[in-house]
This record gives sequence, C-alpha cells and structure tokens, in this order.
Amino acid sequence: MPATASTPSAMSSTDQAEITAVSARMVAAWAEHDADAFADLFTQDGTMILPGVYQKGRDQIREFMATAYAGPYKGTRVTGSPIDVKVLAEGAVALLTTGGVLAPGETELSDRAAIRASWILVKRESRWQLAVYQNCPRDRAV
Repeated sequence: MPATASTPSAMSSTDQAEITAVSARMVAAWAEHDADAFADLFTQDGTMILPGVYQKGRDQIREFMATAYAGPYKGTRVTGSPIDVKVLAEGAVALLTTGGVLAPGETELSDRAAIRASWILVKRESRWQLAVYQNCPRDRAV
C-alpha cells in the first residue's frame, strides 16, 4: 500500500493484505477477461456502478462483464492501486483506488481514461468481498 494511505490500527496486517489483494484480483480477472472471476469478487447481492452503468448481484455483474469483454472491453487491461483504506465497522472497510482501463496496445494510462474508485468491502464467508464498487473519472471534465 502506498505511503500516503492510512493504515487503520484496528485492522490486522492479514486483513490489510487481503483487502488490498482484492484490487489485484480484479486486475487479474480483467487481464484474463474472466467474467466469472470478476463477478466472484462481489457479494451475492453486490453492486457495481460505473458511469452510465448500474448492475446489482453477481449474476448481473457476470453477464455485463461477459458482454463487455466481448465488446467494448475486448483486448483491454485495467490498472489500479490502493490510495486509502478506512475502517467503517467490524468486518467492513472502504478501499479507495486510482487506476483506469488501458485500450489494446496502450502501455500508459491516459488522463482521459484515469479513474478513482470507491470499494466497500465486507468480510463474508471468511473472505473480503465487494458489497459496492463505484468509479468515476479522475479528472473533472472542463
């Protein structure tokens, strides 16, 4: 985790590592264009909000991502890294990240594609899962 991120003292180092690993698992699922692995990051009733998109539940998220990987996200990769973690309650945290989608052939993230994201993670079934994921453009449109 970057030095600028807050490291809550109420959270074990194991939980910290597992929480930040969720974003790495999303990057890996996207690299494989694996809609099942992507959807399995979420709770059964998890919510994904992207600009112009609202999907609720693993099944809807899986279907959306499978369609997107075959269409507008075909050949893309995603990047992301944690910038902050906030403990919300026992077994619930907010993870804030920065990153974005790399178009096929791109090696650097453009300012236009850069995002910030909020992840609400809960510990269920002995693992950290996404209850809510939301992202928006990193930069305000001028």
